[in-house]
Amino acid sequence: MKFDVIIIGGGASGLMCALTAGRRGRSVLVLDHADRVCKKVLASGGGRCNCTNLRMSHAHYISSNPDFCRSALAGYSPADFLRLMDEYSIRWHEEDEGRVFCTDGSAKIANMLLEECRAARVKINVNTQIIKAKKKENFIVVTKRGTMESSSLVIAAGGLSYKDLGASAYGFNLAEDFGHKITTLRPGLVPLIWSKDDLAAYGDLSGVTIRCSIRHAKRKFTGNILFTHKGLSGPAALQASLYWQDGDKLTIDLLPEMDIPEMLMSNRHRKVMLQNLLSSHLPSSFCEAWTKTNGFSRQLNACSEKELCRIAELLKNWTVEPHGTEGYRKAEVTLGGVDTADISSKTMESKIINGLYITGEVMDVTGQLGGYNLHWAWASGRAAGENV
Repeated sequence: MKFDVIIIGGGASGLMCALTAGRRGRSVLVLDHADRVCKKVLASGGGRCNCTNLRMSHAHYISSNPDFCRSALAGYSPADFLRLMDEYSIRWHEEDEGRVFCTDGSAKIANMLLEECRAARVKINVNTQIIKAKKKENFIVVTKRGTMESSSLVIAAGGLSYKDLGASAYGFNLAEDFGHKITTLRPGLVPLIWSKDDLAAYGDLSGVTIRCSIRHAKRKFTGNILFTHKGLSGPAALQASLYWQDGDKLTIDLLPEMDIPEMLMSNRHRKVMLQNLLSSHLPSSFCEAWTKTNGFSRQLNACSEKELCRIAELLKNWTVEPHGTEGYRKAEVTLGGVDTADISSKTMESKIINGLYITGEVMDVTGQLGGYNLHWAWASGRAAGENV
Protein backbone atom coordinates (compact mmCIF):
# COMPACT_ATOMS: atom_id res chain seq x y z
CA MET A 1 0.00 0.00 0.00
CA LYS A 2 1.17 3.52 -0.74
CA PHE A 3 0.75 6.60 1.46
CA ASP A 4 2.01 10.15 1.42
CA VAL A 5 3.29 9.79 4.99
CA ILE A 6 4.18 6.84 7.21
CA ILE A 7 4.73 7.63 10.88
CA ILE A 8 6.54 5.11 13.07
CA GLY A 9 5.23 5.57 16.59
CA GLY A 10 1.73 6.26 17.90
CA GLY A 11 2.65 8.45 20.83
CA ALA A 12 2.08 12.14 21.40
CA SER A 13 4.38 13.49 18.69
CA GLY A 14 3.41 10.81 16.18
CA LEU A 15 -0.32 11.46 16.49
CA MET A 16 0.12 15.24 16.47
CA CYS A 17 2.15 14.91 13.28
CA ALA A 18 -0.46 12.56 11.82
CA LEU A 19 -3.49 14.74 12.49
CA THR A 20 -1.67 17.86 11.28
CA ALA A 21 -0.61 16.19 8.03
CA GLY A 22 -4.03 14.62 7.59
CA ARG A 23 -5.72 18.01 7.88
CA ARG A 24 -3.56 19.11 4.94
CA GLY A 25 -5.04 16.35 2.83
CA ARG A 26 -2.06 14.03 3.10
CA SER A 27 -2.72 10.29 3.27
CA VAL A 28 -1.19 9.15 6.55
CA LEU A 29 -0.42 5.77 8.11
CA VAL A 30 0.67 5.42 11.74
CA LEU A 31 2.45 2.20 12.74
CA ASP A 32 2.93 1.14 16.36
CA HIS A 33 4.24 -2.11 17.80
CA ALA A 34 2.07 -1.89 20.94
CA ASP A 35 -1.53 -3.03 21.30
CA ARG A 36 -2.74 0.57 21.59
CA VAL A 37 -1.46 4.08 20.93
CA CYS A 38 -0.95 6.93 23.42
CA LYS A 39 0.30 4.75 26.28
CA LYS A 40 2.68 7.40 27.62
CA VAL A 41 0.02 10.09 27.26
CA LEU A 42 -2.31 7.97 29.37
CA ALA A 43 0.40 7.54 32.03
CA SER A 44 1.42 11.20 32.08
CA GLY A 45 0.98 13.05 35.34
CA GLY A 46 -0.07 9.91 37.15
CA GLY A 47 -3.02 9.57 34.80
CA ARG A 48 -3.94 13.26 34.98
CA CYS A 49 -1.90 14.24 31.90
CA ASN A 50 0.37 17.19 32.60
CA CYS A 51 -0.15 18.22 28.97
CA THR A 52 1.65 21.57 28.76
CA ASN A 53 3.03 24.46 30.81
CA LEU A 54 1.98 28.11 30.74
CA ARG A 55 5.57 29.20 31.45
CA MET A 56 6.85 27.76 28.19
CA SER A 57 10.40 28.71 27.28
CA HIS A 58 13.38 27.09 25.56
CA ALA A 59 15.20 27.55 28.88
CA HIS A 60 13.29 24.55 30.27
CA TYR A 61 14.89 22.17 27.76
CA ILE A 62 18.19 20.29 27.70
CA SER A 63 19.96 19.62 24.41
CA SER A 64 23.42 19.70 22.88
CA ASN A 65 21.95 22.64 20.94
CA PRO A 66 19.96 24.67 23.51
CA ASP A 67 18.44 26.88 20.80
CA PHE A 68 17.15 24.05 18.61
CA CYS A 69 13.69 23.92 20.18
CA ARG A 70 12.98 27.66 19.84
CA SER A 71 11.38 27.57 16.40
CA ALA A 72 8.99 24.69 17.05
CA LEU A 73 7.95 26.13 20.41
CA ALA A 74 7.26 29.48 18.77
CA GLY A 75 5.17 27.75 16.13
CA TYR A 76 2.95 25.90 18.59
CA SER A 77 2.27 27.49 21.97
CA PRO A 78 0.48 26.24 25.10
CA ALA A 79 -2.44 28.45 24.09
CA ASP A 80 -2.68 26.55 20.80
CA PHE A 81 -3.00 23.23 22.59
CA LEU A 82 -5.48 24.61 25.11
CA ARG A 83 -7.64 25.88 22.26
CA LEU A 84 -7.73 22.35 20.88
CA MET A 85 -8.79 21.07 24.28
CA ASP A 86 -11.47 23.73 24.50
CA GLU A 87 -12.88 22.60 21.12
CA TYR A 88 -13.50 19.22 22.75
CA SER A 89 -14.81 20.76 25.99
CA ILE A 90 -11.95 19.15 27.89
CA ARG A 91 -11.58 20.77 31.28
CA TRP A 92 -8.13 21.78 32.41
CA HIS A 93 -6.58 23.56 35.37
CA GLU A 94 -3.27 25.14 36.26
CA GLU A 95 -1.21 23.99 39.21
CA ASP A 96 2.06 25.33 40.60
CA GLU A 97 4.73 26.70 38.28
CA GLY A 98 2.41 26.86 35.28
CA ARG A 99 1.72 23.13 35.00
CA VAL A 100 -1.51 22.36 33.13
CA PHE A 101 -3.43 19.17 33.90
CA CYS A 102 -6.47 17.57 32.32
CA THR A 103 -9.10 17.81 35.07
CA ASP A 104 -10.95 14.66 34.01
CA GLY A 105 -7.93 12.46 33.30
CA SER A 106 -5.51 11.65 30.52
CA ALA A 107 -7.94 9.47 28.58
CA LYS A 108 -9.67 12.69 27.46
CA ILE A 109 -6.47 13.82 25.74
CA ALA A 110 -5.87 10.43 24.11
CA ASN A 111 -9.44 10.31 22.83
CA MET A 112 -9.13 13.86 21.48
CA LEU A 113 -6.02 12.94 19.49
CA LEU A 114 -7.67 9.82 18.11
CA GLU A 115 -10.82 11.72 17.12
CA GLU A 116 -8.70 14.34 15.34
CA CYS A 117 -6.90 11.55 13.51
CA ARG A 118 -10.20 9.96 12.50
CA ALA A 119 -11.49 13.30 11.23
CA ALA A 120 -8.28 13.69 9.20
CA ARG A 121 -8.66 10.15 7.79
CA VAL A 122 -5.44 8.93 9.38
CA LYS A 123 -5.02 5.15 9.32
CA ILE A 124 -3.56 3.63 12.51
CA ASN A 125 -2.14 0.09 12.67
CA VAL A 126 -1.22 -1.26 16.11
CA ASN A 127 0.45 -4.58 16.92
CA THR A 128 2.64 -3.96 13.88
CA GLN A 129 6.23 -5.18 14.01
CA ILE A 130 8.55 -3.46 11.54
CA ILE A 131 11.08 -5.74 9.92
CA LYS A 132 13.00 -3.05 8.05
CA ALA A 133 12.67 0.45 6.63
CA LYS A 134 14.76 1.84 3.79
CA LYS A 135 14.68 4.48 1.10
CA LYS A 136 14.84 3.90 -2.61
CA GLU A 137 12.91 6.39 -4.70
CA ASN A 138 10.36 6.37 -1.88
CA PHE A 139 10.49 4.94 1.62
CA ILE A 140 9.76 1.23 1.88
CA VAL A 141 8.57 -0.10 5.25
CA VAL A 142 8.38 -3.86 5.57
CA THR A 143 6.22 -5.22 8.40
CA LYS A 144 4.82 -8.61 9.37
CA ARG A 145 1.50 -7.32 8.07
CA GLY A 146 2.80 -6.36 4.66
CA THR A 147 4.94 -3.79 2.84
CA MET A 148 4.05 -0.09 2.74
CA GLU A 149 5.48 2.76 0.71
CA SER A 150 5.52 6.53 1.27
CA SER A 151 7.17 9.71 0.06
CA SER A 152 7.74 10.88 3.67
CA LEU A 153 8.74 8.86 6.74
CA VAL A 154 8.54 10.11 10.32
CA ILE A 155 10.46 8.54 13.20
CA ALA A 156 8.36 9.25 16.28
CA ALA A 157 9.15 6.07 18.17
CA GLY A 158 9.95 7.67 21.54
CA GLY A 159 12.80 6.96 23.92
CA LEU A 160 13.74 4.32 26.47
CA SER A 161 11.67 5.64 29.37
CA TYR A 162 8.58 3.81 30.65
CA LYS A 163 10.09 0.41 29.90
CA ASP A 164 6.99 -1.34 31.22
CA LEU A 165 4.90 0.36 28.53
CA GLY A 166 6.96 -1.19 25.76
CA ALA A 167 9.61 1.47 25.17
CA SER A 168 12.55 0.34 23.06
CA ALA A 169 15.64 1.59 21.26
CA TYR A 170 14.04 1.07 17.84
CA GLY A 171 13.77 4.76 16.98
CA PHE A 172 17.43 5.37 17.77
CA ASN A 173 18.51 2.31 15.81
CA LEU A 174 16.43 3.29 12.78
CA ALA A 175 17.79 6.86 12.81
CA GLU A 176 21.32 5.39 12.91
CA ASP A 177 20.50 3.15 9.96
CA PHE A 178 19.66 6.32 8.01
CA GLY A 179 23.02 7.88 8.94
CA HIS A 180 22.10 9.96 11.98
CA LYS A 181 24.29 10.21 15.07
CA ILE A 182 22.91 9.45 18.53
CA THR A 183 24.17 11.47 21.47
CA THR A 184 24.81 9.79 24.82
CA LEU A 185 21.61 8.32 26.26
CA ARG A 186 20.70 8.14 29.94
CA PRO A 187 17.53 8.08 32.04
CA GLY A 188 16.09 11.42 33.20
CA LEU A 189 13.38 12.53 35.61
CA VAL A 190 14.28 9.39 37.51
CA PRO A 191 14.57 8.50 41.23
CA LEU A 192 18.09 8.54 42.67
CA ILE A 193 19.57 5.66 44.64
CA TRP A 194 21.24 6.10 48.02
CA SER A 195 24.91 5.44 48.59
CA LYS A 196 25.58 2.52 50.96
CA ASP A 197 26.05 4.79 53.98
CA ASP A 198 22.97 6.91 53.26
CA LEU A 199 20.89 3.79 52.68
CA ALA A 200 21.84 2.57 56.15
CA ALA A 201 20.94 5.95 57.63
CA TYR A 202 17.77 6.84 55.73
CA GLY A 203 16.55 3.64 54.06
CA ASP A 204 13.76 3.17 56.62
CA LEU A 205 12.17 6.56 55.88
CA SER A 206 10.19 5.41 52.84
CA GLY A 207 7.16 7.67 52.35
CA VAL A 208 8.59 10.70 54.16
CA THR A 209 8.26 13.97 52.22
CA ILE A 210 10.23 17.20 52.77
CA ARG A 211 9.94 20.53 50.98
CA CYS A 212 13.48 21.69 50.29
CA SER A 213 15.86 23.12 47.70
CA ILE A 214 18.29 20.89 45.82
CA ARG A 215 21.37 22.42 44.23
CA HIS A 216 23.53 20.94 41.52
CA ALA A 217 26.28 23.18 40.20
CA LYS A 218 24.53 26.48 39.41
CA ARG A 219 21.03 24.99 39.23
CA LYS A 220 18.54 24.94 42.08
CA PHE A 221 15.19 23.19 42.29
CA THR A 222 12.76 23.92 45.10
CA GLY A 223 9.97 21.47 45.82
CA ASN A 224 9.23 18.19 47.55
CA ILE A 225 11.59 15.27 47.85
CA LEU A 226 10.16 11.85 48.62
CA PHE A 227 12.18 9.26 50.51
CA THR A 228 11.88 5.76 49.03
CA HIS A 229 13.27 2.47 50.27
CA LYS A 230 16.03 2.90 47.65
CA GLY A 231 16.74 6.64 47.63
CA LEU A 232 15.18 9.96 46.71
CA SER A 233 12.26 10.75 44.42
CA GLY A 234 9.70 13.57 44.30
CA PRO A 235 9.67 16.60 41.99
CA ALA A 236 12.85 18.32 43.21
CA ALA A 237 14.90 15.11 43.09
CA LEU A 238 13.54 14.20 39.65
CA GLN A 239 14.49 17.64 38.32
CA ALA A 240 17.99 17.29 39.74
CA SER A 241 18.34 13.89 38.05
CA LEU A 242 18.30 15.63 34.67
CA TYR A 243 21.69 17.15 35.43
CA TRP A 244 23.18 14.67 37.91
CA GLN A 245 25.79 12.23 36.63
CA ASP A 246 27.79 9.47 38.30
CA GLY A 247 30.10 10.88 40.96
CA ASP A 248 28.23 14.17 41.34
CA LYS A 249 27.06 15.41 44.71
CA LEU A 250 23.78 17.15 45.45
CA THR A 251 23.42 19.84 48.12
CA ILE A 252 20.07 20.06 49.91
CA ASP A 253 18.77 23.03 51.87
CA LEU A 254 16.39 21.32 54.27
CA LEU A 255 14.75 24.56 55.44
CA PRO A 256 15.10 26.99 52.52
CA GLU A 257 12.71 29.57 53.90
CA MET A 258 14.06 29.69 57.44
CA ASP A 259 16.87 31.59 59.16
CA ILE A 260 18.33 28.50 60.79
CA PRO A 261 21.20 30.17 62.70
CA GLU A 262 18.76 32.58 64.31
CA MET A 263 16.38 29.73 65.20
CA LEU A 264 19.13 27.71 66.82
CA MET A 265 20.67 30.63 68.70
CA SER A 266 17.32 31.74 70.09
CA ASN A 267 16.85 28.24 71.54
CA ARG A 268 20.44 27.54 72.60
CA HIS A 269 19.75 27.64 76.35
CA ARG A 270 16.80 25.22 76.22
CA LYS A 271 17.00 21.66 77.53
CA VAL A 272 15.42 20.36 74.34
CA MET A 273 16.80 17.65 72.11
CA LEU A 274 17.89 18.99 68.74
CA GLN A 275 15.78 16.40 66.93
CA ASN A 276 12.68 17.52 68.86
CA LEU A 277 13.29 21.16 68.01
CA LEU A 278 13.78 20.34 64.33
CA SER A 279 10.67 18.15 64.28
CA SER A 280 8.62 21.33 64.58
CA HIS A 281 9.72 22.04 61.01
CA LEU A 282 10.68 18.65 59.52
CA PRO A 283 9.29 15.10 59.82
CA SER A 284 10.28 13.65 63.20
CA SER A 285 11.51 10.34 61.77
CA PHE A 286 13.89 12.20 59.47
CA CYS A 287 15.08 14.45 62.31
CA GLU A 288 15.91 11.44 64.44
CA ALA A 289 17.85 9.76 61.63
CA TRP A 290 19.61 12.96 60.54
CA THR A 291 20.76 14.02 64.03
CA LYS A 292 21.94 10.49 64.82
CA THR A 293 23.88 10.17 61.56
CA ASN A 294 25.55 13.56 62.03
CA GLY A 295 26.35 13.06 65.74
CA PHE A 296 23.94 15.68 67.12
CA SER A 297 21.72 13.54 69.36
CA ARG A 298 21.81 15.84 72.36
CA GLN A 299 20.15 18.83 73.97
CA LEU A 300 20.57 22.33 72.55
CA ASN A 301 22.05 23.69 75.80
CA ALA A 302 24.83 21.09 75.53
CA CYS A 303 25.94 22.45 72.15
CA SER A 304 28.63 25.08 71.86
CA GLU A 305 28.15 28.11 69.61
CA LYS A 306 30.60 26.55 67.17
CA GLU A 307 28.55 23.36 67.08
CA LEU A 308 25.33 25.29 66.49
CA CYS A 309 26.95 27.03 63.55
CA ARG A 310 28.01 23.63 62.25
CA ILE A 311 24.47 22.28 62.64
CA ALA A 312 23.05 25.28 60.79
CA GLU A 313 25.58 24.83 58.00
CA LEU A 314 24.65 21.16 57.56
CA LEU A 315 20.92 21.86 57.58
CA LYS A 316 21.40 24.41 54.80
CA ASN A 317 23.92 22.27 52.94
CA TRP A 318 23.11 18.61 53.50
CA THR A 319 25.28 16.80 50.94
CA VAL A 320 24.31 13.48 49.39
CA GLU A 321 26.20 11.55 46.74
CA PRO A 322 23.77 9.18 45.00
CA HIS A 323 25.05 5.79 43.98
CA GLY A 324 23.00 5.81 40.76
CA THR A 325 19.45 5.99 39.47
CA GLU A 326 16.56 3.54 39.18
CA GLY A 327 17.09 3.47 35.43
CA TYR A 328 14.75 3.51 32.47
CA ARG A 329 12.07 1.42 34.18
CA LYS A 330 11.28 4.36 36.46
CA ALA A 331 12.50 7.20 34.23
CA GLU A 332 9.95 9.56 32.72
CA VAL A 333 12.22 10.69 29.88
CA THR A 334 15.35 9.77 27.97
CA LEU A 335 18.18 12.29 27.93
CA GLY A 336 20.07 12.51 24.66
CA GLY A 337 18.92 11.12 21.33
CA VAL A 338 19.19 11.84 17.62
CA ASP A 339 21.70 14.66 17.20
CA THR A 340 19.83 17.84 16.28
CA ALA A 341 22.79 19.08 14.22
CA ASP A 342 21.42 17.02 11.34
CA ILE A 343 17.76 18.03 11.73
CA SER A 344 15.99 21.20 10.57
CA SER A 345 14.74 23.10 13.61
CA LYS A 346 11.84 24.53 11.57
CA THR A 347 10.53 21.41 9.84
CA MET A 348 12.09 18.48 11.76
CA GLU A 349 13.32 17.12 8.42
CA SER A 350 16.58 15.25 8.26
CA LYS A 351 19.46 17.08 6.62
CA ILE A 352 20.84 13.68 5.59
CA ILE A 353 17.83 11.96 4.00
CA ASN A 354 15.24 14.01 2.12
CA GLY A 355 11.71 13.21 3.25
CA LEU A 356 12.78 11.73 6.60
CA TYR A 357 11.46 13.54 9.69
CA ILE A 358 12.23 13.01 13.37
CA THR A 359 10.01 14.14 16.26
CA GLY A 360 9.52 13.92 20.02
CA GLU A 361 11.56 12.11 22.64
CA VAL A 362 13.75 10.23 20.17
CA MET A 363 15.52 13.56 19.51
CA ASP A 364 18.20 15.12 21.70
CA VAL A 365 15.70 17.50 23.30
CA THR A 366 14.55 16.86 26.87
CA GLY A 367 12.23 19.00 28.94
CA GLN A 368 12.20 19.58 32.66
CA LEU A 369 9.38 18.22 34.81
CA GLY A 370 6.08 20.03 34.41
CA GLY A 371 4.50 19.33 31.02
CA TYR A 372 7.47 20.43 28.96
CA ASN A 373 8.14 17.03 27.40
CA LEU A 374 4.57 16.53 26.22
CA HIS A 375 4.57 20.03 24.82
CA TRP A 376 7.76 19.27 22.91
CA ALA A 377 5.92 16.29 21.45
CA TRP A 378 3.04 18.55 20.35
CA ALA A 379 5.35 21.26 18.97
CA SER A 380 7.79 19.01 17.12
CA GLY A 381 4.97 16.81 15.79
CA ARG A 382 3.11 19.85 14.58
CA ALA A 383 6.22 21.25 12.84
CA ALA A 384 6.80 17.97 11.00
CA GLY A 385 3.11 17.56 10.17
CA GLU A 386 3.03 20.92 8.43
CA ASN A 387 5.88 19.86 6.15
CA VAL A 388 5.66 16.14 5.41
